[in-house]
Amino acid sequence: MAAKLKTGDKVMVLAGKDKGKTGEITSVDPKAGKAVVDGVNIAIRHEKQSQASQGGRTPKPAPIQLSNLAIVDKNGKPTRVGFKMDGDKKVRFAKTTGDVI
Repeated sequence: MAAKLKTGDKVMVLAGKDKGKTGEITSVDPKAGKAVVDGVNIAIRHEKQSQASQGGRTPKPAPIQLSNLAIVDKNGKPTRVGFKMDGDKKVRFAKTTGDVI
């Protein structure tokens, strides 16, 4: 099945501790059904000191389930994604407005 959410999409979190927050997708793992979103689902990682870094507690975004994300349309509201044929190309479109993404 084609991926409905892709890297660079602006999305909103629908469920979980970060519900209502928006961010941009930095990476997608379609096999696991997860994506990493900037500023959402932040986890604290403890790093050992090395020559490159001082170490300590560093915040890193953790993956979030794709089913808990919805793409944000031009009005700033979450919407579902559909597919349609535009000539001979398959394109994604917002279900609420019908605009091509």
